[in-house]
Amino acid sequence: MTELSKSSPGRRAPLVRAGIVLGFGMGGFFDGIVFHQLLQWHHMLSAEIAPNTLEGLQLNTLADGLFHSATYGITAVGLWLLFRAVRQNDVSHATHVLSGAMCIGFGAFNLIEGTINHHILGIHHVRPGDNQIVYDLAFLAIGGLLVLIGIALMQYRYNSAPD
Repeated sequence: MTELSKSSPGRRAPLVRAGIVLGFGMGGFFDGIVFHQLLQWHHMLSAEIAPNTLEGLQLNTLADGLFHSATYGITAVGLWLLFRAVRQNDVSHATHVLSGAMCIGFGAFNLIEGTINHHILGIHHVRPGDNQIVYDLAFLAIGGLLVLIGIALMQYRYNSAPD
Protein backbone atom coordinates (compact mmCIF):
# COMPACT_ATOMS: atom_id res chain seq x y z
CA MET A 1 0.00 0.00 0.00
CA THR A 2 1.15 3.47 -0.73
CA GLU A 3 1.14 6.40 1.64
CA LEU A 4 -2.09 8.41 1.37
CA SER A 5 -1.26 11.96 0.41
CA LYS A 6 -3.27 14.90 1.72
CA SER A 7 -4.49 15.65 -1.82
CA SER A 8 -5.62 12.07 -2.49
CA PRO A 9 -9.15 11.29 -1.37
CA GLY A 10 -8.48 7.63 -0.55
CA ARG A 11 -11.10 4.99 0.10
CA ARG A 12 -14.00 6.28 2.15
CA ALA A 13 -16.00 3.14 2.96
CA PRO A 14 -14.06 2.07 6.11
CA LEU A 15 -14.28 5.58 7.55
CA VAL A 16 -17.96 5.86 6.64
CA ARG A 17 -18.75 2.51 8.31
CA ALA A 18 -16.92 3.56 11.45
CA GLY A 19 -18.65 6.93 11.53
CA ILE A 20 -22.13 5.50 11.05
CA VAL A 21 -21.67 2.94 13.82
CA LEU A 22 -20.13 5.56 16.15
CA GLY A 23 -22.93 8.01 15.38
CA PHE A 24 -25.57 5.35 16.02
CA GLY A 25 -24.03 4.57 19.42
CA MET A 26 -23.73 8.25 20.28
CA GLY A 27 -27.38 8.76 19.32
CA GLY A 28 -28.30 6.02 21.79
CA PHE A 29 -26.17 7.57 24.51
CA PHE A 30 -27.72 10.99 23.89
CA ASP A 31 -31.23 9.53 24.10
CA GLY A 32 -30.49 7.59 27.28
CA ILE A 33 -28.57 10.31 29.05
CA VAL A 34 -30.70 13.30 28.09
CA PHE A 35 -34.25 11.89 27.89
CA HIS A 36 -34.02 8.99 30.38
CA GLN A 37 -31.75 10.49 33.03
CA LEU A 38 -31.40 14.28 32.86
CA LEU A 39 -34.90 15.28 31.74
CA GLN A 40 -36.51 12.07 33.07
CA TRP A 41 -39.18 12.28 30.38
CA HIS A 42 -39.35 8.53 29.90
CA HIS A 43 -37.69 5.20 30.55
CA MET A 44 -37.25 2.34 28.12
CA LEU A 45 -40.53 0.62 29.05
CA SER A 46 -42.41 3.48 30.69
CA ALA A 47 -45.51 3.23 28.46
CA GLU A 48 -45.83 -0.48 29.31
CA ILE A 49 -44.62 -0.54 32.91
CA ALA A 50 -45.36 2.62 34.87
CA PRO A 51 -42.27 3.82 36.78
CA ASN A 52 -44.40 5.24 39.63
CA THR A 53 -43.88 2.23 41.92
CA LEU A 54 -40.59 0.89 43.24
CA GLU A 55 -40.98 -2.32 41.22
CA GLY A 56 -41.92 -0.38 38.06
CA LEU A 57 -38.98 1.97 38.46
CA GLN A 58 -36.62 -0.98 39.05
CA LEU A 59 -37.80 -2.74 35.87
CA ASN A 60 -37.51 0.47 33.84
CA THR A 61 -34.05 1.17 35.26
CA LEU A 62 -32.97 -2.36 34.36
CA ALA A 63 -34.29 -1.88 30.82
CA ASP A 64 -32.48 1.48 30.62
CA GLY A 65 -29.27 -0.23 31.77
CA LEU A 66 -29.61 -2.93 29.10
CA PHE A 67 -30.22 -0.19 26.53
CA HIS A 68 -27.09 1.68 27.70
CA SER A 69 -25.09 -1.55 27.59
CA ALA A 70 -26.14 -2.06 23.97
CA THR A 71 -25.21 1.51 23.03
CA TYR A 72 -21.86 1.04 24.80
CA GLY A 73 -21.23 -2.11 22.75
CA ILE A 74 -22.21 -0.36 19.50
CA THR A 75 -19.94 2.58 20.32
CA ALA A 76 -17.05 0.22 21.14
CA VAL A 77 -17.49 -1.49 17.76
CA GLY A 78 -17.50 1.95 16.11
CA LEU A 79 -14.24 2.88 17.85
CA TRP A 80 -12.69 -0.41 16.78
CA LEU A 81 -13.79 0.20 13.18
CA LEU A 82 -12.37 3.73 13.34
CA PHE A 83 -9.07 2.47 14.73
CA ARG A 84 -8.84 -0.07 11.89
CA ALA A 85 -9.78 2.54 9.27
CA VAL A 86 -7.18 5.13 10.27
CA ARG A 87 -4.41 2.50 10.33
CA GLN A 88 -4.99 1.71 6.64
CA ASN A 89 -2.80 3.84 4.40
CA ASP A 90 -5.29 3.93 1.52
CA VAL A 91 -8.27 5.11 3.58
CA SER A 92 -9.37 8.73 3.57
CA HIS A 93 -8.79 10.60 6.83
CA ALA A 94 -11.21 13.38 5.89
CA THR A 95 -12.85 15.00 8.89
CA HIS A 96 -15.94 15.93 6.89
CA VAL A 97 -16.44 12.29 5.87
CA LEU A 98 -16.25 11.05 9.47
CA SER A 99 -18.43 13.91 10.78
CA GLY A 100 -21.00 13.35 8.07
CA ALA A 101 -21.10 9.61 8.66
CA MET A 102 -21.55 10.18 12.39
CA CYS A 103 -24.49 12.53 11.70
CA ILE A 104 -26.01 9.85 9.48
CA GLY A 105 -25.58 7.24 12.22
CA PHE A 106 -27.05 9.52 14.90
CA GLY A 107 -29.99 10.35 12.66
CA ALA A 108 -30.47 6.68 11.79
CA PHE A 109 -30.67 5.90 15.50
CA ASN A 110 -33.49 8.45 15.90
CA LEU A 111 -35.34 7.13 12.85
CA ILE A 112 -35.03 3.45 13.77
CA GLU A 113 -35.55 3.74 17.53
CA GLY A 114 -38.31 6.32 17.13
CA THR A 115 -40.20 4.32 14.52
CA ILE A 116 -39.95 1.02 16.39
CA ASN A 117 -40.24 2.04 20.05
CA HIS A 118 -42.47 5.12 19.79
CA HIS A 119 -44.77 4.20 16.93
CA ILE A 120 -44.78 0.44 16.26
CA LEU A 121 -44.29 -1.04 19.74
CA GLY A 122 -45.38 2.01 21.73
CA ILE A 123 -43.17 1.00 24.67
CA HIS A 124 -42.36 4.63 25.41
CA HIS A 125 -42.71 8.10 23.96
CA VAL A 126 -40.21 10.95 23.95
CA ARG A 127 -42.39 12.95 26.33
CA PRO A 128 -45.64 11.28 27.34
CA GLY A 129 -48.74 13.40 27.71
CA ASP A 130 -51.14 15.48 25.69
CA ASN A 131 -48.62 16.39 22.97
CA GLN A 132 -46.64 13.13 22.86
CA ILE A 133 -47.19 12.70 19.11
CA VAL A 134 -45.59 16.11 18.51
CA TYR A 135 -42.47 15.09 20.46
CA ASP A 136 -42.35 11.68 18.75
CA LEU A 137 -42.65 13.22 15.28
CA ALA A 138 -40.09 15.92 16.13
CA PHE A 139 -37.69 13.14 17.19
CA LEU A 140 -38.12 11.53 13.76
CA ALA A 141 -37.81 14.87 11.96
CA ILE A 142 -34.56 15.64 13.77
CA GLY A 143 -33.29 12.19 12.79
CA GLY A 144 -34.13 12.82 9.15
CA LEU A 145 -32.50 16.24 9.29
CA LEU A 146 -29.33 14.76 10.78
CA VAL A 147 -29.16 12.19 7.97
CA LEU A 148 -29.48 14.99 5.37
CA ILE A 149 -26.83 17.10 7.13
CA GLY A 150 -24.56 14.04 7.23
CA ILE A 151 -24.97 13.44 3.51
CA ALA A 152 -24.21 17.11 2.80
CA LEU A 153 -21.11 17.02 5.03
CA MET A 154 -19.79 13.91 3.33
CA GLN A 155 -20.13 15.57 -0.08
CA TYR A 156 -18.51 18.81 1.08
CA ARG A 157 -15.11 19.58 -0.38
CA TYR A 158 -12.74 22.01 1.26
CA ASN A 159 -11.48 24.48 -1.34
CA SER A 160 -8.67 26.07 0.62
CA ALA A 161 -7.11 23.49 2.92
CA PRO A 162 -6.62 19.75 2.58
CA ASP A 163 -8.25 17.41 5.12
